[in-house]
Amino acid sequence: MAIQHAAETPAPEGHPFLWLLLLAGGTLVAALLGAAHRLGLFHRLAHKVDKTSVRHGGEKVAAVLRAHGVRLVFTLVGGHISPLLVACEKLGIRVVDTRHEVTAVFAADAVARLTGTVGVAAVTAGPGLTNTVTAVKNAQVAQSPVLLLGGAASTLLQKRGALQAIDQMSLFRPLCKFCASVRRVRDIVPTLRAAIAAAQSGTPGPVFVELPLDVLYPYHMVEKEMVPAKLPKGLVGRVVVWYLQNCLANLFVGAWEPQPEGPLPLDIPQASLQQVQRCVEILSRAKRPLVLLGSQALLPPVHADKLRAAMESLGVPCFLGGMARGLLGRNHPLHIRQNRGAALKKADVVILAGAVCDFRLSYGRVLSRKSKIIVVNRNRHDMLLNSDIFWKPQEAVQGDVGSFMLKLAEGLRGQTWAPDWAEELREADRQKEQTFREKAAVQVAQHLNPVRVLQRVEETLPDNALLVVDGGDFVATAAYLVQPRGPLRWLDPGAFGTLGVGAGFALGAKLCRPDAEVWCLFGDGAFGYSLIEFDTFIRHKIPVMALVGNDAGWTQISREQVPRLGSNVACGLAYTDYHKAAMGLGAKGFMLSRDNEDQVVKVLRDGQQQCQEGHPVVVNILIGRTDFRDGSISV
Repeated sequence: MAIQHAAETPAPEGHPFLWLLLLAGGTLVAALLGAAHRLGLFHRLAHKVDKTSVRHGGEKVAAVLRAHGVRLVFTLVGGHISPLLVACEKLGIRVVDTRHEVTAVFAADAVARLTGTVGVAAVTAGPGLTNTVTAVKNAQVAQSPVLLLGGAASTLLQKRGALQAIDQMSLFRPLCKFCASVRRVRDIVPTLRAAIAAAQSGTPGPVFVELPLDVLYPYHMVEKEMVPAKLPKGLVGRVVVWYLQNCLANLFVGAWEPQPEGPLPLDIPQASLQQVQRCVEILSRAKRPLVLLGSQALLPPVHADKLRAAMESLGVPCFLGGMARGLLGRNHPLHIRQNRGAALKKADVVILAGAVCDFRLSYGRVLSRKSKIIVVNRNRHDMLLNSDIFWKPQEAVQGDVGSFMLKLAEGLRGQTWAPDWAEELREADRQKEQTFREKAAVQVAQHLNPVRVLQRVEETLPDNALLVVDGGDFVATAAYLVQPRGPLRWLDPGAFGTLGVGAGFALGAKLCRPDAEVWCLFGDGAFGYSLIEFDTFIRHKIPVMALVGNDAGWTQISREQVPRLGSNVACGLAYTDYHKAAMGLGAKGFMLSRDNEDQVVKVLRDGQQQCQEGHPVVVNILIGRTDFRDGSISV
């Protein structure tokens, strides 16, 4: 009854108005608090703005890079990024400037592949960044952990028609694992730490951090550009100036407070013990096992020497591709180099260790339906590519390839396989190599036989050579004939098939491995992209040895276009004096042709000597056409 009585009591007069008043007041307070939060007023109560400091955001960028062990930053200079370049130089990080931004990213890619750490490139805003797109995409496909630092217009001037201001984030989101635009100086350190960790975790890949002008330059310079020197008289003008001053304060509030700068933990997927054990059981019953080892096998945390020991302990014949080339050294009995398709059809167990069933394995069609397939990959999409159409895995393991191979070898310690399988594969290798020798002996219609030249290169190549390859027909021929001398001594673009990687890869490789002789094998078409970077090699004292297979054309395309479509349109080049062009930039130049055919080795040795004395070298090799690669893929 009491409850009923209370419910029936009429509300006091004016009660709805009081509630509306309270609601309106609460809404106003919430709006004011939200506005204060967005304007950064609360943060400034706990942190200060040091208006007298001459420090700048570039120093924070350099400090994070140094804390992550970065020794090299590749760049093409621009005013948007000058502070970070100057700061890197002051902290002992070598800044290497190139003649095109794409070269800077290719060089960073090479550093990432050879060191197992992040490679760093810094470029200016707008066209500076758009010039890197091909190299960034190449790094994404090749799964290279590259950090791209890009300048940008000031935060307040973006979308207002500032110089070189475009929507850079939308451009790079499809290409990068991680994209961020830094809006306050205090956010530089945590953003870069997160980006570098993302680049190396899971499936490695490129990351992009945008650094606007006002985040990189010191307070007094930004204030001069942002806030009018004279205070306007009108109310609107004063409000605008207050807003600008508030934005300036938010940019620099708490900027110089100490922050952790070192590496964050990496997230690297690992195979489970149960998966490894199932794979051990499958392989233990094999009679004709085969391993295809891809680039992922050489990623950290497993060192190449440990992986090599594991492969030797396992004792299974293997094909090596990508960055895994050279893992077993030259002429190792377990390394099979020719007739991969035939070997795969005969194998009863195949381990795809970082190898992907894309065009390189005929989308999986090259695998036998009777074979048991074990596939290991950090990336689930790559691991199962085309498995719904042309092949089926017996066991699919998402995890680090190198770690898996170590565990597999340990689980099969003491296991041996009948030697006749490996000997059968080696015999097929010997027969194929005999056909190569026969093709090398054929006289071509003009100039030099490229097969014979590359055999001489193989004989001349020193044990400490690091090979960079960039081209089509000439380079693809070299892949059959020229062997890297050890692990991480072969750099090619990867599955994207990009032309133009050569100069950047050579630059990064020589700076990473100063004691190695960097030999670059170029097609003449591809060399056009890299020629100007011999200026970079000269200025930075980077001695590299470039061999240009000059057949005056885009021969890999012409080889199929002419018989199929009856025209050589757009495929022809000239027998250009590339060595003379390089000499004009300060390099040493040599030429090989039919006139000095008997001096191929001597000219190579002379070039090598010049390189050892500190000079970049170009050997222009005039070559003719052969049928060595008839029927090869060009699309």
